[in-house]
Amino acid sequence: MPNARILVLDDEAELRALLQRYLGSQGFEVRQVSDGEQLDRLLAREPYDALVLDLMLPGEDGLSICRRLRANGEAIPILMLTARGEAVERIIGLEMGADDYLPKPFEPRELVARLRALLRRQQLARGSASLAGDGVVRFGPFVLDLGACRLSRDGRDVVLTSGEFALLQVLARHPGRPLGRERLLDLAFGSRKDNSERSVDVQVLRLRRVLEEDPATPRYIRTVWGAGYVFVGDREAPQ
Repeated sequence: MPNARILVLDDEAELRALLQRYLGSQGFEVRQVSDGEQLDRLLAREPYDALVLDLMLPGEDGLSICRRLRANGEAIPILMLTARGEAVERIIGLEMGADDYLPKPFEPRELVARLRALLRRQQLARGSASLAGDGVVRFGPFVLDLGACRLSRDGRDVVLTSGEFALLQVLARHPGRPLGRERLLDLAFGSRKDNSERSVDVQVLRLRRVLEEDPATPRYIRTVWGAGYVFVGDREAPQ
């Protein structure tokens, strides 16, 4: 995605400057900030295409910033940087609303590859829905407009990340049909290289928190043991 606008939030000035130079050399427009307050001011002034967010920050840390942005309806794709290698930290970041993660130290080329994958995913979530037509899926209080790439509840927009929307639209296009994790990765994101089957589970968990009255007993996105996940709309759901 040429001239994509990237925000970098890290408390290390040297790393911020390095990322700004390198990402700039790869065709990105980059702004750098050192804390959540500066980030909020920039996001309020103008739109950005992706956020590179460090996990370990003094004061408000990356997980708190990510959670707050999502709670406020901010859908910017977030790539989280972490110096911690434990899987639990990565999973928590995904559950808080991050779209991807990259452990430090990292190769700058991998950061660029992951950013481009995030941006492609965002375009797929918007563009593939338009190519498929302007079908509308209604379930419970929700209206999923595939053509407009929009989910609403009782007339009010529901903000989803690009990954969440991509997954929801694939499930909604195959109502009543169980889809395995690998198939969901192929249909929603186009490549398993930039994602994992565990990321599908995390995205489904986040969708259930948005869609279901009781995520522990889901009505619309159900688990089919040994087969994957299935979308059950109003026609298929028991009354």
